[in-house]
Amino acid sequence: MSSFVITKRFNDEYKFEFTSRKGKTIFTSNSFELKFECEQAIDFLKLNIEHALFLKSKSSKGKYFFRLLIEDKQLAISRKYATQLMLEKGIIEISKYVTKSEILDFSNNDFIFD
Repeated sequence: MSSFVITKRFNDEYKFEFTSRKGKTIFTSNSFELKFECEQAIDFLKLNIEHALFLKSKSSKGKYFFRLLIEDKQLAISRKYATQLMLEKGIIEISKYVTKSEILDFSNNDFIFD
């Protein structure tokens, strides 16, 4: 099952990644100062995915990626894909599974093992 993974950046801001059923990152969100803002962005995305715009681009190195926009606001940017077909598969995965995805919070950096 796909999931949203909340983590902290090195500057102590929060972000979330949407990962595929196979565990690969599909996109990474913008930074958030507070964790509840990050959680609100996930909820907003889940509720409004049908209004999402995937702005597709190609990097200078020939890799494909997209920016995820809702209401003219960029929420996330995808990982780089080698082909347009792989990019389209990533977008399809988002459309199919984003509303059913669970949220995993790894922002506390609590390690199980010493």
